[in-house]
Amino acid sequence: MPHFSYVVKDNRGASISGMIETSNNASAVNLLHKKGLTIISLSQVEVGVLKKKRIKLDDLVMFSRQLATMVDSGIPLVQALSILGEQSENKTLSITTQIVKRDVESGSSLCEALAKHPQVFSELYINMAKAGEASGKLDAILDRLATYLEKTNALQRKVRSSLVYPAVVISLASIITLILLIKVVPIFKNIFETLGGTLPLPTQILIGISDFLRSNAPIAIAGLFILGFIFKKYISTPRGRYQLDLSLLKMPIFGPLLRNVAIAKFSRTLATLIQSGVPILYALSIVGKTAGNKIIEENVANACVSIKEGEPISEPLSKGNIFPPMVVRMISVGEKTGKLEKMLNKIADFYEEQVDAAVGGLVSMIEPLVIAFLGIVIGGIVTALFMPIFKISELIAG
Repeated sequence: MPHFSYVVKDNRGASISGMIETSNNASAVNLLHKKGLTIISLSQVEVGVLKKKRIKLDDLVMFSRQLATMVDSGIPLVQALSILGEQSENKTLSITTQIVKRDVESGSSLCEALAKHPQVFSELYINMAKAGEASGKLDAILDRLATYLEKTNALQRKVRSSLVYPAVVISLASIITLILLIKVVPIFKNIFETLGGTLPLPTQILIGISDFLRSNAPIAIAGLFILGFIFKKYISTPRGRYQLDLSLLKMPIFGPLLRNVAIAKFSRTLATLIQSGVPILYALSIVGKTAGNKIIEENVANACVSIKEGEPISEPLSKGNIFPPMVVRMISVGEKTGKLEKMLNKIADFYEEQVDAAVGGLVSMIEPLVIAFLGIVIGGIVTALFMPIFKISELIAG
């Protein structure tokens, strides 16, 4: 049955937004008028389109925190979802919340209703909601989930921020270099041809590159697009993704940073799931899928097999050469003392601090490297262009 998104005003003049499920547009209008509402806008929503849209982590954090607060205040779950669906500024999240509210109203549990929207709510989110409902501590677990999402978002932001500056500068440098090669070098080439004589080797190479780009620009661009497409297809396969993740972890500068991020995320996610009452084997399977790295996912999957056979968690994790000895030993101590989630949180805190320090060091190190790159590339082009002019000046002076 079609869904219709609406914005209406009640008899007090307050704006209300939401979604209604009915057979057609005329039926939706009638249903809203019967409630004494004045329609501002009404449009049909293709629910299938929602599957292609992602929700920002910030919006999900706000949703979780507000839902936890309302449930803790004694507001019924259906009413809390209705309020969140109406006030959410993100249209996709608003519509999704309205659908979840309708399913809960129809008798589904919250986790069952959330599971119908994997594009919005991850397996981690759904299972924590399930644990919250089963334990009767939905508000506390939603609050814990919001805290986890906030820390995960902060960690992702730090890594992205360390990459933005070099990416922007290198992109600008590449554009400037292309403009010099395609527009400026041909002008100098005409001047050199008029003057005659043998050009220095660097100038000849530069003119050759310029001629190639100007003559074969469409082929070069098409080639780049084809290579990009092939690469994207390859890394979408299990083997390709594994090889990419392995290469990233072995990179000299970014490898250790990415490993620290993965360990922090693994520890924080596992601690949050265990604290929420999710069984350890099931928690590990979820952690493996949400790790974002195929190497760690494989390591965790092997750990699950070993744990089923009676081994402690720390033993199989030590075999993969991914987790440092300190992490393995802290997990071992946590298992023996019955404080595994506490140890995992300490590991996550430590590695998040390591990421902070690494990001700061990376930014300070990248800046001179980028300046050196700009100096070598653009300075090299300018030098190659002016070498014949310097040569002519020397001949005139002689």
